[in-house]
Amino acid sequence: MQPSDATAVTVNILDKEFRVVCPEDERDALLKSAHYLDRQMREIRDRGKVIGLDRIAVMAALNIAHELLDLKGQKSDYTDTMQSRIQILQNKIEDALNKGRQIEL
Repeated sequence: MQPSDATAVTVNILDKEFRVVCPEDERDALLKSAHYLDRQMREIRDRGKVIGLDRIAVMAALNIAHELLDLKGQKSDYTDTMQSRIQILQNKIEDALNKGRQIEL
């Protein structure tokens, strides 16, 4: 990455400003991520059960990590299911082709 390809972006999380340098083409994703994190942290703070910025940040990180791992698990289950279905279809196609060859003989 060239220095000219990077840009400093200011994000606000729980009313605090953070400057983050990122590639220009990742700017929108960074802003969306910061907005999501801010929303998660505000929800935790507003529930009033967790006090302190550090603890709120850790709880938000744990919640987001849980969401990520859950989505990865869903993707893995979906991939396994699709691979199984593809294998079944391939077997059916091979069976049909083999039956067609036997008739030709």
